[in-house]
Amino acid sequence: MIEVVRRTFDVDVPVSDAWAYLARVEAWPSWAKHIKRATLTPPGALTETSKGEFHLKGGIRSTFRVEDFDPPRRWRWVGRFLTTRVHYDHLFEAAAHRARLTWIVEAEGPGARSLGRIFGAIYAHNLDPAIRNLQAELAART
Repeated sequence: MIEVVRRTFDVDVPVSDAWAYLARVEAWPSWAKHIKRATLTPPGALTETSKGEFHLKGGIRSTFRVEDFDPPRRWRWVGRFLTTRVHYDHLFEAAAHRARLTWIVEAEGPGARSLGRIFGAIYAHNLDPAIRNLQAELAART
């Protein structure tokens, strides 16, 4: 497995609030502008049995299923990009009176080196403004 993206950033809310806010995956389009619509099965907050789908701008659809769930510390889900399995890790830790989030994207399987790097570049391009939007959205709530 190769790491293709890693971002660590703080949000101005406690870990429990950050977890609860982000576990509402269907609300992600409010800050992740590259996502037109998100669906989660079962609906509601993310669980250890959740599966979901993102409808991205440009008509692309991305599916995932939770593979690791340890509230309020971590969840990890997995999806595909062509022949490559992509793992998305979401880590939460306390940092003073705020939460420090680390998001890691790893690729494995046929084409992981080449496709993973391409996917990572595209994903990072969308992720960086989404993180800024998320930080602003959470800051506005306090």
